[in-house]
Amino acid sequence: MSTPEVEQLNKDFSLAQADHSLVFKKGDGDIPVIEVENSQASARISLQGAQVLSWVPAGGDEVIWLSEQATFASGKSVRGGVPICWPWFGPHESNAAYPGHGFARTVMWQVTKTEALASGETQVTFQLDTRELDAAIKPLWPLPTIAEYRLTIGKVLTIELTTFNHSDQAMTIGQALHTYFKVDDVSKTSVLGLDGKPYLDKTDGFKRKTQSGPVTIGEEVDRVYLQTPDDVSIDDGQRKITIRKQNSESTIIWNPWQEAAEKMGDLGPDGYLKMLCVESANALEDTVNIGAGESYTLQVTYEVV
Repeated sequence: MSTPEVEQLNKDFSLAQADHSLVFKKGDGDIPVIEVENSQASARISLQGAQVLSWVPAGGDEVIWLSEQATFASGKSVRGGVPICWPWFGPHESNAAYPGHGFARTVMWQVTKTEALASGETQVTFQLDTRELDAAIKPLWPLPTIAEYRLTIGKVLTIELTTFNHSDQAMTIGQALHTYFKVDDVSKTSVLGLDGKPYLDKTDGFKRKTQSGPVTIGEEVDRVYLQTPDDVSIDDGQRKITIRKQNSESTIIWNPWQEAAEKMGDLGPDGYLKMLCVESANALEDTVNIGAGESYTLQVTYEVV
């Protein structure tokens, strides 16, 4: 899909009201971004990947971490923000040449609606129709599918990802909101709500283990927690971020720690100390089967409490 023109997007979808501002601008790498500001929060979203790059509740600090060395280029993933892993998570199960975590995070999404809500929040809806993908990407997912992505931006950030199966057969998808949260010091940060839950440890050959107590970070952590539909929270000693989920059975915790971070090259100096990925997902053993003509919605809310 081609890159839309900022001028036309502003004509069709900008908002300019007393308590709501929504404007399209040309961002880094000439990729269009949306800047939202209302009485409750501000946000910045890239049209490539429909990727949230920033969310700041009014009177508070940035919640989303974005690398100082992030690269913005057409068709390239961005280090930080809220990448959308879809329609599979991790490597493709049958073709290692396909991009990891699917293609949704590196293609242009279409804005279909913007709205200033009576609640004071601002809502933006995106759509990705696999029938309209570029010829090079379309073969990766031949089944006709529409992903709808709705952001409700206020003192709470609500994210809804709905997959519509427009084919005549069932499909299986994996998905994750690969959110990078900004923390004061990851070595002093805990993730609560996963005590007693089973997880697969990628750093130890995907061995199945059981969490004991809060999750803490003192080395590379890459875990898929299974059967985890309940709320979790991040506590870095300065604030607590609550993550509430619907139709998400997996929770992924990831931080590369120092050695792996240095090899990655785009986390920035000591960037690993300032970020923690807590991903709301349906992955590995928790993938989702969607019948012909049916849909499935993953919903997540983030709130600083």
